[in-house]
Amino acid sequence: MTYLEFREQWHEAGCFNVYQIRAWNPEFDRSNLLRWVKRGYLTKLRQDWYAFSNLKGIPEMSRYVAGRIYTPSYISLHTALSFYGIIPEAVTAITCVTSNRTTAYSNDFGEFSYQTVKPTLFFGFRQMSLPQHGSYLMAYPEKAIIDLLYLYPQYNTAEALLELRFDEWWMQEELDRERLLAYALQSGSKAVLTRVKLLLKSYIHD
Repeated sequence: MTYLEFREQWHEAGCFNVYQIRAWNPEFDRSNLLRWVKRGYLTKLRQDWYAFSNLKGIPEMSRYVAGRIYTPSYISLHTALSFYGIIPEAVTAITCVTSNRTTAYSNDFGEFSYQTVKPTLFFGFRQMSLPQHGSYLMAYPEKAIIDLLYLYPQYNTAEALLELRFDEWWMQEELDRERLLAYALQSGSKAVLTRVKLLLKSYIHD
């Protein structure tokens, strides 16, 4: 099989694993992938996962890769907070939440970290579509806040919460307080609910 034949079949998928390829063509020679990586046509993302190298410059491709190479997962925490403009920092690494074990990967598409939450906390995300290469899952802004307060228990004082430097206009005008409180209750964590109430008290001045 030539690279051009392979590319015509798989380029729209963006990234893929060897098991998908074997299901498509049981006779596929896996050594082709290694050869195409050496030639720069493909990029290895993690064990058994590859992407087309020419897609590295496409906006959102790193977020798409994040959701493909480790499942179940959705983008949350600092990446989601930066995406929504809630925190001022530009975030380069892609931070995700998973109900699987905590892990991390590094490849030419970026740095990817996955932090574990219990299965009952795996909710509060939506599907984000890419023009050509499928979709990925992104936490709602309120769920990104819940995940942060759950995974980083040091944010348990007004001073610590204010150090997060959440955008005050967003907190006043865009935050869905009912959704935030509902998510806090759904988490089943009294500590998270306490931190959420303290967060609202610290940032919102009615």
